[in-house]
Amino acid sequence: MAIHDNILIKIRDMKDSLTPVEILVADYILANTEEIPHLSIKNLALLSKTSDASVLRFCKTMGYSGYRGFIVSISASLGKMEEDQKDQYTDIQPGDDLPVIIANISRNNIKSIEDTISVINWNEIARAVKVLRESTRIVFFGIGASGLVCMDAEQKFSRINKMCHAYTDGHSQLTASTLLDKGDVAFFVSNSGDTAEILDALEIARRNGATTIALTKYNKSELADKSQIVLNISTPEITMRSGAMGSRIAMLTIIDVLFAGVASAEYQKVQKYLSKTHSILAGKRRK
Repeated sequence: MAIHDNILIKIRDMKDSLTPVEILVADYILANTEEIPHLSIKNLALLSKTSDASVLRFCKTMGYSGYRGFIVSISASLGKMEEDQKDQYTDIQPGDDLPVIIANISRNNIKSIEDTISVINWNEIARAVKVLRESTRIVFFGIGASGLVCMDAEQKFSRINKMCHAYTDGHSQLTASTLLDKGDVAFFVSNSGDTAEILDALEIARRNGATTIALTKYNKSELADKSQIVLNISTPEITMRSGAMGSRIAMLTIIDVLFAGVASAEYQKVQKYLSKTHSILAGKRRK
């Protein structure tokens, strides 16, 4: 389950990967959120131009066994959305003044983290912390902006003496995945979940028996379907102008959570490594 479950954010994020009939239901719900809690399954089917069975299938796709539980979650999410109405994502606009840019980017980053908290699965986070603690080594795979997230993860886990490395180009990822074995963790970072190089490395890692973790947006994707542990983020990239800013911040937050989870659980063991690395870095700065 999510820490602060918000079904409306989940529907928004999942919409592009739904079936055409499910998209009809999703579109109607997102456009008419206030009236949904008052509709019967038959009425929602009629208004969305689908059928009772299609609405029920949609509920199951979103993780609910029936319509009633789905409606209860919609009602709870509506209250949360009213509180957050003032904090919507804002895209880069031509000629924005610096104070406006500072406010918008800060708001977008905060919203990315808050929305990610709404969809992240606590049980999957706990599973990821467990396998990272038990791993022989950790290998991070990511391309482009996702590669930067991998490099940050490598830097953090190296500080607590975890054997780990980040690979950020396709060729080195194929080589690294080929050398994985049981006891290793292959950690894949991809916002879309459909990056070809990442999927190639994933297939090899699976064949070699490594535990696979995916960090990707809340959506249906091949990466999510084929990974053993899935950590979701929620951050719509508003247009091409925004680049990967929102997704990067959300992913870095999850990496921080995993690092803190491992370090906290093994604090007696890792404290000396944190102290040593802090001392050597502080000494370099003084020079």
